[in-house]
Amino acid sequence: MAKPNSAASAACPCGNHGGKDSYAQCCKPFHDGADASNAEALMRSRYSAYVLGLMHYVHSTWHASTRPPLTDFAHDAATKWLGLEVKKFVPGESEATVEFVARSKSGGRAQRLHEISRFVKEDGRWFYIDGVFPE
Repeated sequence: MAKPNSAASAACPCGNHGGKDSYAQCCKPFHDGADASNAEALMRSRYSAYVLGLMHYVHSTWHASTRPPLTDFAHDAATKWLGLEVKKFVPGESEATVEFVARSKSGGRAQRLHEISRFVKEDGRWFYIDGVFPE
């Protein structure tokens, strides 16, 4: 009997639903082109894209008004992403915010990114605008 695709059947990197969802059930549909239903789902899919090195996805979900050039996006294979915690989600019809903490390790050093991200919905799609760092 063939084994299922281990990447698709593995727990989703974003840890949604307590890590019970597989990548195929959680963020992969967004990475394959489905629109995120809300800003939190987009933020989680962007985190998973960073983990998986899907930098084109990160770039395409960044709002054109603040998006850096694609050449600025490079996957850092040396960074090991350790987890994501969504601290607060403030939904809205066309604007929303998500506060999160993403933990990683690079070069033997632990890192913690605490951000309050702003998102906007245009033509039925959510986009990342920018973020502030409360610490």
